[in-house]
Parts: sequence; C-alpha cells; structure tokens
Amino acid sequence: MAKNKDNVEQVRHSLAHLMAMAITGKHLEVKLGIGPIIENGFYYDFDFSGLDHSPTEEKLPVLEGFMKELIAQDIKFEKEEISAEKAREIFKDQPFKLELIDELEKAGEKISIYKSGDFTDLCAGPHVGSTREIDLDAFKLTKVAGAYWRGSEKNKMLTRIYGVAFESKKELGDYLKMMEEAEKRDHRKLGKELELFMISEEVGKGLPLWLPNGAFIRRKLEDYMYQKELENGYKYVYTPVLAHKKLYEASGHLAHYKEDMYSPIDIEGEEYYLKPMNCPHHHMIYKHGQISYKDLPLRLAEFGLVHRFERSGVLTGLIRARAFTQNDSHIYCPKSQLKAELVEVLKLFKEVYNDFGITDFWYRLSLPDFKNEEKYGDIKDKQMWEESAEVAEQALKEFGVKYEKGEGEATFYGPKIDVQTKNVLGKEDTIATVQVDFYSAKKFDLNFINEKGEKEHPVIIHRAIMGSFDRFFAFLTEKTGGNFPVWLSPIQAIIIPVGEKFNDYGEKVMAELKSAGVRAEIDAGAETLGKRIRAGKTKKIPYLLVVGEKEEKAGTVAVNFRDKEKQETLSVEQFAQLVQKEIKDKK
Repeated sequence: MAKNKDNVEQVRHSLAHLMAMAITGKHLEVKLGIGPIIENGFYYDFDFSGLDHSPTEEKLPVLEGFMKELIAQDIKFEKEEISAEKAREIFKDQPFKLELIDELEKAGEKISIYKSGDFTDLCAGPHVGSTREIDLDAFKLTKVAGAYWRGSEKNKMLTRIYGVAFESKKELGDYLKMMEEAEKRDHRKLGKELELFMISEEVGKGLPLWLPNGAFIRRKLEDYMYQKELENGYKYVYTPVLAHKKLYEASGHLAHYKEDMYSPIDIEGEEYYLKPMNCPHHHMIYKHGQISYKDLPLRLAEFGLVHRFERSGVLTGLIRARAFTQNDSHIYCPKSQLKAELVEVLKLFKEVYNDFGITDFWYRLSLPDFKNEEKYGDIKDKQMWEESAEVAEQALKEFGVKYEKGEGEATFYGPKIDVQTKNVLGKEDTIATVQVDFYSAKKFDLNFINEKGEKEHPVIIHRAIMGSFDRFFAFLTEKTGGNFPVWLSPIQAIIIPVGEKFNDYGEKVMAELKSAGVRAEIDAGAETLGKRIRAGKTKKIPYLLVVGEKEEKAGTVAVNFRDKEKQETLSVEQFAQLVQKEIKDKK
C-alpha cells in the first residue's frame, strides 16, 4: 500500500497500466492511447473502432474485477530502455504508440517500455515494483468519456476510462462521498431542477439561456453590485459587443489572445471581432476627454457581455461558457494612489463576500514567468513588472491578509491578485481577480495632466468583484446547494391551504405578505398536503406556510422551513417581519 505522495502516484500510474492490460486481454485488437496520472487518479485512452464491444459505465465494475484478478497475481513491473527501431517493431499494430515513438526519437529522448507478464506498454514510468503494493480496496473506476487524441478536435475521438485511487479504503470512501455530494450540488443539475438556466443545441454550445428563476436571482446580484459600486465611487458605462480589429491590435489581444477569440466578422471590407474583454473599450472612454489629476481616481464600471472561444471539451455550464457578463471595472489613477486603491478594492471584496456568507477564500499574488516567451516574450520592461508586483504585495500586507504567490499566473499585461476558493469538488478555483496594469496606458497613450501641468500615464487596475455574474451564480448555486438566501430567492414563501375551503384565507395571507414586500405564491392544487409540502422543499422554497381552520381563526400561519423539520406558528405580521429582517441582514 502507498505510504507517500510519490508512492500513491506510482500506484495510480500502475493502475492505468493494469487497466490497459485488462482491456487488451479481452480485446486484442484495441488500439492504445496514453494512460497518465491525474489529480486523485488516472485514465487511459482506447480506440475500440471496429470492435463489437466497448466499455460503458455499467460495465466498469466488471473491468475492475479483471484488474483485481491481475493485482492478486503479484505481477512485476519491469522497465527496459530500447531503440526506436525496436519500439516500432513491438508496437507495429499500435498507430498512436508509433506516433509517440516518432516524437521521442525526433526530440532525442530515451524510449522505454514496461513489461508486466505478457503485456508491454510504451512508458517512462515510474511504476510500483509489483502489484502486491496496490491496495485492492483503495481504487475505483468512475466514468467513461470521449476524448480527442492529444486533445485536438482535428484528431480521432477515443474512449477515455477514468479511475481514482488512494492510500486507503477510508480515503477512497471519503472521496466518493464528496463526489456524491458534489453531484447533488452541481449547478447544471440544480439549474435544470430549479429551472434556473438552460443550454439549447439550437442556440449553440456554451451559450446559456437564463430562465425566469435564474434571471431573477442574477438581476438581484446585478442590483446589489450596482448599488455597492455606486456607493464606492464607480461610474457606469456601456460598450458594444464588438470592435474594429485595430482596437485589439493596440490592446495586444490579437497578439496574445487570438486563439481564444472568435473569427473576425467582415463589415464593409473591414474586420471586426466579438469583444473578449471590456478593458480596451473602457480605455477609449478614458481617452475621450482631457483628464486632470483632480479627476483621478476614475473608476469606470460595466456589466459587460463578452464572448470567448472555449473549446467544446471544456465547456461546463455557467462556469466555462462562450458568452458571459463580467462584473467589470477599470480604475485609472496615478502611481501615488495605486496602493490605496488596491486596498479599497480588497475591502470591497471582503464586504461583498461577507454579505454572501463566503468565508473560505484566500488570495494569490499571480506573477509572470518570463521563461514563457509565448506569453511574456515581448514584455521588455521588467522593472515595470517588478514595481507593480511590489505595490500589489504591499497592498495585501497592509490589508492584513494571508496570500500565496503563483509564478506564471499573471496576465500578459501585468501581475494580479486572484481570489481563490475550493469548489464542491475540493479543487482550487479562482472566483474573482484584480490586476495591476502599467502597460496599457502607454500602448493606448492614455494620459492625465499632473500637478506640474505635465502629461503623465495613469496606472490601471482591472477588477471584477464577482468575476462574471454567470460564474459567480454557478459558484453560489453549488455552495448553497440551491438553497439561496431568502433575499435572493425568487419565491420566498408558498402558502398551502389544507383544503379548498381555506383558499380564500390563503389568498388573503398572500396579499398581506406581498404588501409587506414578501415574494409569496399560493399552492391550492389538488395534491395532498404532504405532497405539496415536499414539492415546495424540492424546489427549495425557504418557507412553506400551511393554513387551515385553526390558522384562519387565529390569523396565523404554520411555518415549515426548507432546512429543518420543526414547525412554528406565527401571526402573518410576525412572519412578514421575520422575512423582512432576513432580507435586510442578507442571511
């Protein structure tokens, strides 16, 4: 059994190897792709073209059984370095392996194989010494998916089989429980069940349609941020969803970001692009008039719709979409104001996240890796980068928060502070960002008149408190499991009369609650009382108010809560006050 990270990774790699061994033992003609380790597990890609049978998720337990039979045989893993010529002979019927051998030979790298009994695989390793080091009860095959060879849509679609593996049966059990809970909280699943949003193939992949319930919550998020930003000195603008090619040439997006932009649109012989980011548009607004140091800081804000070309294989509901709306802002200020503005942005982050009950987040100072010439190769002013990174770090220290550093995570125009959290899968995720930009003002010739009457370039802060509304909405849906706080819930209370003769009282209660600002509806359907209560809880309505003879006589409601079994009796006025307080406190 594995005792440390290196060993558990060797176990995972060996399990991928054993899966291929089990598959080829049953299907000699199968073509093998690659079988690397990944976070928490492994996968292997197979080409079952022309075969009568290929694994489905229902068949994975059978495949697991074959693998366990192999493990029980105490099979050795033996490495051998061989020539490219010999490798081609061994894998003459394996086209994907032959492609890899050609690449290894061209790169001048060593070619090695691993033998396990009668099975041989092209592999650099490492593996465990023998299968006795693998815990039979600490791994599980999890899913079957399609995957293009080498990740390119131009290549053949293969069958990818995933598995997970840990050091112990308990760790595996804990992980599977987390995955089960994550599946329940998946915003795509809840989006369908709660009628929040949809994706239509007729409209297109990655282009979400917001349904009334989801649109209501999103509008609440927008209204909330609009008020917050107005209170903090932001000024709102609108910009179009496309722009002339020369704007993105000036911004550097066509040089650094073209692969993630859509193809140009020909308009009267000139090329236009769908907007991937709002910043160059805002720079044009800044440049519109003469700016004095007295006008700074200038904080421009927009709920800006952008379009980015995300490959179909990575599209994930609202988390990775091709069209989304950013909670965007660009702050223009002199260098002397930069640190203070960054601290104010960090304060706003904290205030907003506190209102949403988000406490499990931390900060990452994302820095460049100048060895990555593709991303940072044309950035010659290293001193500018060092200066902006130093100010960003000073702001984090002054704000008094813990942070980590991430080399190579900066944008092509400057370092940034990312707000990190763990998603329901336990993986680290970025939910918002603030970027320091000494670069764009020079490229766009943005200036202000300083105290000496001279022109000076401003520094630009790019910040998105909620990131995009789409992604934040998905994150919030998963964090709450669809149990949105009362102030965000499209329906805050459902009135459920116990019988038809109490419908009039139910209508009266609903009218009183609506006049008190409570979003209430009535369910006077023919279903049993129990079914209507369960239906309300399934829809995650915060309050289910049962009314009958006793409640009508007393002017009360029997309050059922979505997240607990107990029931309370309150007057209509008391209940309205309860909801009003929760709205005010944003619980």
